[in-house]
Amino acid sequence: MRVLLLDLDSTKPAHLGCYGYHRNTSPNIDRIASEGVRFDNYYTSDAPCFPSRTALMTGRFGIHNGVVGHGGTAADVRHDGESRSFRSTLDTESFPSLFRQAGLRTTLVSPFGERHSAYTFYAGFNEMHNTGGGGMESAEEVTPTVLDWIDRNADKDDWFLYVNYWDPHTPYRAPEAFGNPFKDEPLPAWCDDETLEKHKKKVGPHSVHEINMYNSDTSERFPRHPGEIASMDDMRSMIDGYDCGIRFMDDNIGMIFSQLEKKGLLDDLIIIITADHGENVGELGIYGEHGTADNGTCRIPMIIRWPGMQSGAVDKGLHYHLDLLPTIAEMLGKQPQASWDGQSYASVLKTGEDAGRDYLVVSQCAHVCQRSVRFGDYMYIRTYHDGYHLFDREMLFNLAEDYLEQFNLAEERPELVREAVYLLNEWHDEMMASMPHDVDPLWTVIKEGGPFHAKGHLPAYVERLKQTGREAAVPELMSRHPREFAKQ
Repeated sequence: MRVLLLDLDSTKPAHLGCYGYHRNTSPNIDRIASEGVRFDNYYTSDAPCFPSRTALMTGRFGIHNGVVGHGGTAADVRHDGESRSFRSTLDTESFPSLFRQAGLRTTLVSPFGERHSAYTFYAGFNEMHNTGGGGMESAEEVTPTVLDWIDRNADKDDWFLYVNYWDPHTPYRAPEAFGNPFKDEPLPAWCDDETLEKHKKKVGPHSVHEINMYNSDTSERFPRHPGEIASMDDMRSMIDGYDCGIRFMDDNIGMIFSQLEKKGLLDDLIIIITADHGENVGELGIYGEHGTADNGTCRIPMIIRWPGMQSGAVDKGLHYHLDLLPTIAEMLGKQPQASWDGQSYASVLKTGEDAGRDYLVVSQCAHVCQRSVRFGDYMYIRTYHDGYHLFDREMLFNLAEDYLEQFNLAEERPELVREAVYLLNEWHDEMMASMPHDVDPLWTVIKEGGPFHAKGHLPAYVERLKQTGREAAVPELMSRHPREFAKQ
């Protein structure tokens, strides 16, 4: 058995051809989707990067494994504590350990462990290759390592290769020599002057005024990444930059497939294509970020081509990223671990039988503190710390009609809000009852001063708002975050 997993950072399904995007961003990914199962409603349980990958590697929600943010106490995996044996539970319960227990040699090509000091990410791998750029790599820095490994090892039996690409992650970094294959193609249908003018009224990190989080600075190293979106030309630069990142990455993925095809290995290879999170490209008026617990950030691609299983199929069920662990366990004839929070959907791969969940709860505590419920056609978002975006405390969006999340229906549909809050409370009660700790790390983040990417930035951001004629937002920011100003 040979398995290739492609972890494509910040890749949103809505910008892949196989998910219906009108631009040809992903021909190589699309090919695999046509030969396997494409999951349309697949979500990371915890966003963004570090929480998502920790949930995947441990098989547990952030509220259980402890990692919900990018700094402070909530950026360390919880220790086993008194129950720890000679080795920690990650030795046998991590995602890569599944493959090792099945007799596969496990290899990782990624800088992620170093990027976030996430060294638990390495648990279960026999072999690790740090591509050395701390997540700032472009694909041409990753692919040679992968091709070299394939040349030396792919002919052997029984391996699992996990490859991490970063090109769709901000700042958009496809090389200038790549050009722009989309320069003459239309933008997504929602991209128009009316939407842009509406978004100009919003404040917060990665609004159209502050693409560089809290300012509009640009870098000569990243000419595809604008500092602000003041016009439709800037909008095109932003969208094209993201799409070029995906297409450049896809071209490099094509090189991997070509190498495997030359060796006669591609047809029998199990291929899993996914991401840690998506990307806000206009959702909630945010661009070039993955900083909310919304559909734009938390919906991710999942494509599984397993030779001999379902082919050319589409699954509409609701699934978490961490559901992959019990699914793979079942496919390998292994028992799931009791500590895992996932639910197997192996029946989807084997027979096409639905195995979706009734609802999902997704979380974000690195840029904001939010928990959201995905149910039916709706996404309910509850905000505990707004990350200076001035979000309503409760938001409800009909994703079937408003995937850009522009029209908050919370006041209009109180019965759906009540249903979502009930589901959120049910989930939270289950999580707290099934863990040895009595601390919800979301509240740890808030009590330690707020989300890592917001903490300490408000005073300077208020000055920027005043300098750029948006001082009308300042009183509300001061009212919501008085402690930030008390520190001045």
